[in-house]
Amino acid sequence: MKQQWSKEQAQAWYQQKGWLCGFNYLPSTAVNWTDIWQQETFDPETIDRELGWAADAGYNTLRINLPFIVWEHDRDGLLARIDHFLTLADRHGFSTMLTLMDDCGFSGDEPYLGPQKPPIPGKHNSQAAASPGRDKVCDRDCWPQIERYIRDVIRQFRDDKRVLVWDLYNEPGNRGIFATGTVEVQYDEKLESYAHELMKRAFEWARKEDPEQPLTVCAWRVSPDVEVEGETFFQHPLDQTALELSDVVSYHAYLNTGRMTAIIQQLQQLGRPMFCTEWLARHVGSTIEEQLPLMYTAKVAPYQWGLVRGKTQTWLPWPVIMTGSTDYCRLWFHDVFEENGIPFSRSEIALMRKLRKIAPQPQA
Repeated sequence: MKQQWSKEQAQAWYQQKGWLCGFNYLPSTAVNWTDIWQQETFDPETIDRELGWAADAGYNTLRINLPFIVWEHDRDGLLARIDHFLTLADRHGFSTMLTLMDDCGFSGDEPYLGPQKPPIPGKHNSQAAASPGRDKVCDRDCWPQIERYIRDVIRQFRDDKRVLVWDLYNEPGNRGIFATGTVEVQYDEKLESYAHELMKRAFEWARKEDPEQPLTVCAWRVSPDVEVEGETFFQHPLDQTALELSDVVSYHAYLNTGRMTAIIQQLQQLGRPMFCTEWLARHVGSTIEEQLPLMYTAKVAPYQWGLVRGKTQTWLPWPVIMTGSTDYCRLWFHDVFEENGIPFSRSEIALMRKLRKIAPQPQA
């Protein structure tokens, strides 16, 4: 079985990529990951148009989640749609980070096929669907099928140059329910316990397929509103395991610039390439103007949340922000383009293009 990449191997790989600057992508017409990937609602025309706007702005990579439930019921169709998506992305100059599992089922529903519920008016990401879903994560009898899914998808694209990184598991253990208006984090000890073990198994399964691309799982447990002097970040056992097993370090940080800087300084000690695979929350001080130059200088690959305002409604703040804010119409939380391609902020796009002009280019 393939072993974890050495720090030297990971850094050599990263140096060849030039400056990676990306976003998490759902087309504006999709309310969740099931919506984009099932046959009935796969929308290549919208994807092609929106990725064109992103390429013109200076982005060159993206991150997108895959749904276990669609693979389970339409394996060949899903693989064909992934290939179609990768072709569209590559045509616009994007490398793609594929995320295989995700515990962020903020809708409160287990994943289901068919027409997805419409967004709840005024709610951030109200119909987010997990993969494979809490019930399957917490049932070891389902894990052999999850292993088949992970290994099958990686096997199909293990040497595909269009795939940049395999992100095995997004925010393992995250059970916050945004759709109900809950403002506090919900801890689910059962889910965390199973997710921790499943994440370790996922690294084993993925390495058995010997992909050419590196593997990662993000560290993500840090509060956006609790600041402690001299704080050490990502101390939860799940985060520690993710950092220990990943070929390249990835983390999420919806935080002000001071705390983002402290996280970067802490994670640099690991000696591996760094990917901030979720950021940009303007209401809490996570802004493009301040943090994009910071990550560029620190050689962190940034993937902000969101591209085009749409059915996920992630331009609206999290409920905890919404309760004390009246400026969400003036100030978007996530996302950078309106549905017609007009930028939310022209100065943000101008900064991105400026950095792109001076950035190092990928090596042949």
